[in-house]
Amino acid sequence: MSALPDPAFWSGRRVLVTGDTGFKGAWLALWLVELGARVSGLANGVPTEPSLWEAAGVGALIEHHGGDVRDAARVAEVVEAAEPEVVFHLAAQPMVRRSYLEPAETYATNVMGTVHVLDAIRRAGSVRAGVVVTTDKVYDNREWPWGYREDEPLGGHDPYSSSKGAAELATAAYRSSFFSADGTAAIASARAGNVIGGGDWGEDRLVPDIYRAVAAGEAVRIRNPHAIRPWQHVLNPLSGYLVLAERIWADRALAKAYNFGPADDDVRPVGWLVEQLAVHSEIDDGPHPHEAHWLKLDSSLARTTLGWSPAWGLAEGLRATADWYRAHRAGDDVLALTRSQIAAFG
Repeated sequence: MSALPDPAFWSGRRVLVTGDTGFKGAWLALWLVELGARVSGLANGVPTEPSLWEAAGVGALIEHHGGDVRDAARVAEVVEAAEPEVVFHLAAQPMVRRSYLEPAETYATNVMGTVHVLDAIRRAGSVRAGVVVTTDKVYDNREWPWGYREDEPLGGHDPYSSSKGAAELATAAYRSSFFSADGTAAIASARAGNVIGGGDWGEDRLVPDIYRAVAAGEAVRIRNPHAIRPWQHVLNPLSGYLVLAERIWADRALAKAYNFGPADDDVRPVGWLVEQLAVHSEIDDGPHPHEAHWLKLDSSLARTTLGWSPAWGLAEGLRATADWYRAHRAGDDVLALTRSQIAAFG
């Protein structure tokens, strides 16, 4: 059985989530609230309309601070005001295709934004554990059919992947330079991607594209139905991030990079996922910028060191995702549903 977050650890704990208005950030903030944490957030506006943040009223449940991670002074100000004991850094420019259009902004947000958060942690006396969230796309993709391990070379064909790889390098450098001694924060990084779940309306992402097409009564346009991706419900990697923070709090020797990916059977082609959701599709011939064809993670380190494994398989994750969007379209209470899915997860 997979290790799950410990409510006794999180109850009353001061936690800062950067990127709390985003898809994963909002789910994480809600889960922390359910665990009894005192949650603060930092984000530069709400990235999509609609959003989980607004649909579930997340802002009413936490102390939210507006600000851009590219603004070092603002990041330091928020960290000082929130006095977090644990920091989860999720704020990012998260879209591959947008990174081709806005490469400088992508690097500024994903690299220097991470540096600003790490430097604010370095200067703050309150932080004991930090988790920097990157992506499964940090690896130098060789298009091979086996999973990448944490010690594989980092790289990135596109600005997004490259910027996240650079964020990993910056995190490792800060860890060895400033966070190796007792009394300093323990800093780890977490690599996961291709998450699904209710409340995601990100641009150029498969599940949001599907539900936008369904709402409009149109066929969903698929760029590459044969591309292989490590699909998993958002609660799987988030459980890993929470467990990781607990473990490095207790033992700083565990502070390193970890993959949080699905079981091998859940690494599936795009076209398979579309078929499971029973929607009509057609091929979008492009032209399109380069995207990896085959991507898979080896999460053995998280399994053996942290006791973590994905609690939900892809079939269960797809059901939960479909239930969420169905409830949203019907005007149901999606905050209650989101809370019930977190409770059902564990």
